[in-house]
Amino acid sequence: MFWGHDMISRLVKLIFFLILLGLIALLGFAYLGDLTPDQVDVRESVTIETN
Repeated sequence: MFWGHDMISRLVKLIFFLILLGLIALLGFAYLGDLTPDQVDVRESVTIETN
């Protein structure tokens, strides 16, 4: 199967565009996505049995 030069160049441009779009989305998520959990002090009593 032989694809024309025009078809291959369109495919390369599409792949390049999708990679670029993914990188932009990743950078935007890294800078704008606030996924830090709320910090809460947890205290629980522990009974240690000694013999």
